[in-house]
Amino acid sequence: MFGYSTQNYILWDFVMFVLKKVFCRIFQTVFKIALPFLPYRKPVIIDSVEDIPQVLNKEKSDSVLLITDSGIRKLGLTNHLESVLKTAGIKLTIYDKTVANPTTVNIEEAAELYRQNKCNGIIGFGGGSSMDCAKATGVKIVRPHTPLGKMKGILKVRKRLPLLIAIPTTAGTGSETTLAAVIKDAETKYKYAINDFPLIPRYAVLEPEITLSLPPFITATTGLDALTHAVEAYIGNSTTYDTRMDALLAVRLIFDNVVKVYKDGSLKEARRDMLKASFYAGCAFTKSYVGYVHAVAHTLGGEYNTPHGLANAVLLPFVLESYGRAAHKKLARLAVHVGLASKETPKEEAAKAFIQAIRDMKAQMSIGDTIADIKEEDIPRLAKLADKEANPLYPVPVLMNAKELEKFYFTVMGK
Repeated sequence: MFGYSTQNYILWDFVMFVLKKVFCRIFQTVFKIALPFLPYRKPVIIDSVEDIPQVLNKEKSDSVLLITDSGIRKLGLTNHLESVLKTAGIKLTIYDKTVANPTTVNIEEAAELYRQNKCNGIIGFGGGSSMDCAKATGVKIVRPHTPLGKMKGILKVRKRLPLLIAIPTTAGTGSETTLAAVIKDAETKYKYAINDFPLIPRYAVLEPEITLSLPPFITATTGLDALTHAVEAYIGNSTTYDTRMDALLAVRLIFDNVVKVYKDGSLKEARRDMLKASFYAGCAFTKSYVGYVHAVAHTLGGEYNTPHGLANAVLLPFVLESYGRAAHKKLARLAVHVGLASKETPKEEAAKAFIQAIRDMKAQMSIGDTIADIKEEDIPRLAKLADKEANPLYPVPVLMNAKELEKFYFTVMGK
């Protein structure tokens, strides 16, 4: 009797897994068909903070909330912007308590400052955390009575945000182009994304001078964050001609420049190219989405505060390898695009060359293959969260369930 029951459970699990896969692919196909009809847009690029007052005047914004973090302010990176706005007679309120993985507390505090000072515009200045905080603050302003957790997922904001200008200090997150804000519940530590078109910033400032003082390790991990965006967007099943072109451009710029700026951060043109790479990678994954690298990385950030770029960099080659033949054709195209293979090179060989090039890049920039904070007892729970985030939304080459995703945590534990 026990054997019969066990067999039934196994059969039931298998049937449910197959049905879940079918549902995921149907969901992704419908979403891909809908892509041309959805209101995606690219932010207008501003070349310098000097041009921001002109934009604010055009948008009739005379009181802005600057959202950043304390480290950026201590480095003096916002000084020039503050001076420019003061000279232009624009009222400036500053919130600089954003943490590495912005929490619901950060957003509530920033929104209260916005209201108290009668602001009518938001500037997100920093890495992805500051920009995500700025986006979520905008959400809280227009949806004050709805808990942020109720808006996780897709298309639940549905209201125009206040004017939002993004100023990235790192070339990696691509948050200046995306419709997503990733935040962490301060109580549960659960990290989730709010995805809706109003979250796309209206303007993005790509000024290389702001990134010149970026430390080498941050330069490396954020650069590989951008690479992860571009690669996952390119190899997924929901690409368009535009997203493929954006991803190819981003991958080429990163391969040409990331190690260069890691070794010499003062190279202004290489810094500019990395900002462009981040921007176009962001444009690619905003439409075509990412994959299991991001799903797993988000859980590590939520649970252990692992920097997102570092988690992506560590995981990327392992996840690409796990897709096997399903990803060889597209990875081979990327290998040809960056000069690692020719069109005549067998697909598997070219794909492996591309993955190896990522490993080599990591080694040149002293990025390891492990994340020491992971605790084995946490893995089943984290894998379930990764499964919940990724499926059915992410159009990955190979669908995996929570049990299959556990292997990535064990791999990067280093045990």
